[in-house]
Amino acid sequence: MNVYSTIIEEVKKEASAILRVAEQLSEPSVEHAFKLLSACKGKVVLTGMGKAGIIARKISATLASTGTTSIFLHAAEGIHGDLGMIDKGDVVIAVSNSGNTQELISIIPYLKFSQIPIIALTGEVDSQLAQNSEVVLNCNVPKEYEPLGLVPTSSTTVALAVGDALAIALLRHKNFQLMDFARYHPGGTIGKKLLLRVSDLMHSNDELPLVNESAKMSEVIMEMTGKKLGCTAVTDNDGVLTGMITDGDLRRQLQSKGDSLLSYSASQCMTSNPKHLRPEILAIDALNLMESHKITMLPVVDENLYPVGMLHMHDLIRAGVL
Repeated sequence: MNVYSTIIEEVKKEASAILRVAEQLSEPSVEHAFKLLSACKGKVVLTGMGKAGIIARKISATLASTGTTSIFLHAAEGIHGDLGMIDKGDVVIAVSNSGNTQELISIIPYLKFSQIPIIALTGEVDSQLAQNSEVVLNCNVPKEYEPLGLVPTSSTTVALAVGDALAIALLRHKNFQLMDFARYHPGGTIGKKLLLRVSDLMHSNDELPLVNESAKMSEVIMEMTGKKLGCTAVTDNDGVLTGMITDGDLRRQLQSKGDSLLSYSASQCMTSNPKHLRPEILAIDALNLMESHKITMLPVVDENLYPVGMLHMHDLIRAGVL
């Protein structure tokens, strides 16, 4: 057996199955299913058994992450008490290639009694599931597309593709934007870039390195060493930010001033009018500012230019923004 050829053949077969189903889905059925989902006042409940159940769970997760309230109901658990998860106003999407899975069929009477509409994703349009569903999306895949004509591969791929397509249609209908996606994914990279603000990451209060312009460089070095950020903000007598001193500044000043450096004041050694940030700006914008000016730390100031924090590139890296 040529492993590479086998794998490529299977990938092409599953892709072909998706294209085949795309051609056989009827427009009225698709429109009806979408209308039920978009008008749903409750939640979209996905259900299934076995491999189809795993696909149903994934479709539910995709819906939930794109603005449609959704849960997964294991069909076998449903007939043992979990049907209480379903309320009037919900819509059920049932995934079953055969459409005759016993556990799935067993929950249909309750759904019919409660007037819960069922959308069937099935490969058998004459199955019990199909006959008891309000809408049937034909996901039929020829048996030769499945290994031994039994192992669910292409059929589950097709069901997943159709479910994802419904989720994307709902996403566009709701005008779901990147910021909405970020709110549902606060722990992911996109969420961190779009939700984290400088105030969430900056060093403030006792962690903020800060000296007056008149401070001797010996004091400056002690402040920088104690706060361990490799820098300090410099303020005038009114507390307004006027400068910044970094480790790099110290090295350059030491080269030019030698041993007499410690007798100089902060105002004589600082970088005046440094770039700075406001605490409410997004962390990703802070990162872009740092990268564009090739700097690794920035003071954070309020509307009166009073320093309230210090942001280091390492803070952005640790938070996963970079």
